[in-house]
Amino acid sequence: MSTTPFRLALAGLSFGLALTANALTAQAAGDRVIPPQQKWSFSGPVGKFDRAQLQRGFKVVKEVCASCHAMSLIPMRTLSQPGGPEFTPGQVTALAATYQIKDGPNDQGEMFDRPGRPADRFPSPFPNEQAARAANGGAYPPDLSVLAKARTYERGFPQFIIDIFSQYQEQGPDYIAALLAGYKEPPQGFPPLLPGQNYNTYMPGHLIAMPQPLQDGQVEYPKGPDGKSPVPETVAQYGKDVAAFMVWMAEPHLEARKRIGMQVMLFLIFFGGLLYYTKKKVWSRMPDGSTAH
Repeated sequence: MSTTPFRLALAGLSFGLALTANALTAQAAGDRVIPPQQKWSFSGPVGKFDRAQLQRGFKVVKEVCASCHAMSLIPMRTLSQPGGPEFTPGQVTALAATYQIKDGPNDQGEMFDRPGRPADRFPSPFPNEQAARAANGGAYPPDLSVLAKARTYERGFPQFIIDIFSQYQEQGPDYIAALLAGYKEPPQGFPPLLPGQNYNTYMPGHLIAMPQPLQDGQVEYPKGPDGKSPVPETVAQYGKDVAAFMVWMAEPHLEARKRIGMQVMLFLIFFGGLLYYTKKKVWSRMPDGSTAH
């Protein structure tokens, strides 16, 4: 008995289940708005970070986001390492000294505060989670260190198949950039907002506890030779710069990973070609139709 019809039926069933799963996902998401796909310098197999964008993103994070959100997994020294914002070591040392780090115990068994050093991690703005919730109306601001990898969204069928071949992996920064620029007035007919709630176009359910953190012109970017910022000082630009910096925090060795991956792929192509021509060379000595013993 041939198994071909059975395999075709099984494949059809699997395809139908996949479509059903995507339909259920879309139904569960309700009227969730998919963030627009942005262009990022680090996308693709050979993408690299834009150093100026990472430095701008850090400036926004430090002046705005760091008042509520921690970056507890990031040592300050990484800001000067290759593949990141690449601040100078002197700049990082001066930056670290602006923080007070809890250290100890000393010889008397007491904890003490000292100026930060580049080897220190960024200190949290709150001593514990309870203090963070108390200062934010019960909401806990998440740590930003790996948030760009943790936040994503479903793109559905057949887009997820296309993403496999295009190597699209930027759902996280797309979502973060859209979220930061997605604060709007609730549409007509939307239920009244409770105290501490804000409407956001791209937040699942459209309700978010974080008030709108960014405004146009809020953060002053470094000026060019003409005395003007090379990029607009707008909420949309701030959001993109913050998202790019958060991607670097989540994967500081992204450029090295892509470079090594490309080198490995080139080696495998060369090695595969070498094996192919070696095989042809060896088997070319055998008469047609004969077998090797």
